Amino acid sequence: MTKRLTDQDFKVAAQRLGVDEASVRAVTEVESLGSGFLSTGQIKILFERHVMYRLLKETRTEIQLMQLEQQHPQLVNRKAGGYATGANADARGIAEHQRLVAARKIENWTALRSCSWGMFQIMGFHWSMLGYQSPVDFVLTLSRSEANQLEAFCRFIEKNTQLLNALRTRDWVQFARLYNGSNFAKNQYDSKLRNAYRKWSKLL
Repeated sequence: MTKRLTDQDFKVAAQRLGVDEASVRAVTEVESLGSGFLSTGQIKILFERHVMYRLLKETRTEIQLMQLEQQHPQLVNRKAGGYATGANADARGIAEHQRLVAARKIENWTALRSCSWGMFQIMGFHWSMLGYQSPVDFVLTLSRSEANQLEAFCRFIEKNTQLLNALRTRDWVQFARLYNGSNFAKNQYDSKLRNAYRKWSKLL
C-alpha cells in the first residue's frame, strides 16, 4: 500500500459520498496542503491543548487539572493555542509531534485523542464513532497511508448528514462552520475552500 493518494482514490471517495471529485480535492488541499505526511514520514498532526484539558476532566479532579495547567500550560490549558512554531510546515509538524510525546507522558490515550490526525485533520476523540477499536488503532491505521486517512474522512462525513449535505451542495460556509468550528471565518476556511474548488473544477 502506497502512502500517497492516487487519482483513483479521489474518484472512488467522490462516488461514495455523492459529490464531485473537485469537492474532495478542495477539502484535501485546504486541510493539509494536499499531504497527510511530513517529509520525515510522520503523519501530520495538530495537538490541541484545550481538548486535552477537557478530556482530562474524565480522570482528574479540578485541583489536579489546575496543577497540570500551571505545570504544563502548553499541553493542558482551558484556552486553545500554544501551537508549535517553526520556519516551515515541516518544522512546525515535527515540533507538534514533540508536544504530543510530552503530552502522552501525562496521559497516553487522552493525548492521542487530543490531536487532529492526517490530511483531513480528524480529531482522535472520534475513534469510536468512526469504527476503530481504540485511539491507538485509529492512530496506527491513519499513520499507514493517505488512503486510510481518506477512509476516515469518508466515515466522518457519512456520520453527519448536515456536513454531507453541505459538501454535496458546495455550501462552503456551512461546511467550514461544521468541519472547522465556529471560528472558521477567522481563518477564512470558507473562502479557501471555495477558491480551491474553483481551481480543481477547471483542472479535472
